[in-house]
Amino acid sequence: MNIKNIFMLIIFIVAGLISFTTAKVDPVLQKKLEKTVVGFEGEVGIFVKNLSTGKSASINSEKIFPTASMIKVPILLTIFDKINLGELKYNQELIYKDSLLYPGSDLLGSFKDGEKITLSKLVMLMITTSDNTASLWLQHLAGTGTDINGYLSDNGFEMTRVNSRTEGRKEDWQKYGWGQTTPKEMAELLVSIHQGKAVGKSADEEMYRVLCNIYLNDVALTQIPPFVQAASKQGAVSQSRSEVVLVNGPSGDYVFCVITKNQKDTSWDFDNAGYVLIRQISNLLWDYFEPGLEWKPAEGFEKWAK
Repeated sequence: MNIKNIFMLIIFIVAGLISFTTAKVDPVLQKKLEKTVVGFEGEVGIFVKNLSTGKSASINSEKIFPTASMIKVPILLTIFDKINLGELKYNQELIYKDSLLYPGSDLLGSFKDGEKITLSKLVMLMITTSDNTASLWLQHLAGTGTDINGYLSDNGFEMTRVNSRTEGRKEDWQKYGWGQTTPKEMAELLVSIHQGKAVGKSADEEMYRVLCNIYLNDVALTQIPPFVQAASKQGAVSQSRSEVVLVNGPSGDYVFCVITKNQKDTSWDFDNAGYVLIRQISNLLWDYFEPGLEWKPAEGFEKWAK
């Protein structure tokens, strides 16, 4: 390679880095987000990006927050990576043991010791119904938090980590719980799946299908028409509520992630302040990105809360 070609390559790399680090901000949307969070009693992190225009808006989007059940997205990715590598099979049969039980109302917890279940059904339970027993079993099958965190690190996700049942992460677990992330990284995880850049095109398409089949659809998804496809995952612990959503909107796809922490409202009611905020953000974004579609949630949608 001659000097001229080397010089041109350097310019190309620098230009790419500048483009990557200077995201286009949507100033109108930014102001709307800032206005919406005023008065919220707790800390809020938000990241929004229009995938068609590349424009974004954010609040504390690179600050670390608890994931709660959103950590199941990285578990999903690592499971599919191991399937892609031939270490697991999607439809392999597994044997349930009572020792796997995580106390709660999970469907898998109703299984009898020795019953069989396929890996694909475990994945469905983890994502669709957010079954914790299935999720912790899959975390183990993925190589524990150690392998999941290795996958995240290898793929450029530096802030998203599994903490629970993971060697060397006790202090992080005490601070953030099961997992930790930033609103931006959690949104980027969903985008990588949507764009076929996570594990492989066929694997990513199957993961996206799974993420579009959500039973817990009573927060952000209530503000999106039921005839519009959206991939999502919720998370909730007493002082934190969160959701990441990628909407396949008629006018173009958009992704958003809202996470709270240190909430004053620790209730589990439909109108918990964190849930209300997530619905407000989801509603704001739908109206902003789809101004020509005069759709609103049907009156009485609250009665269908899970």
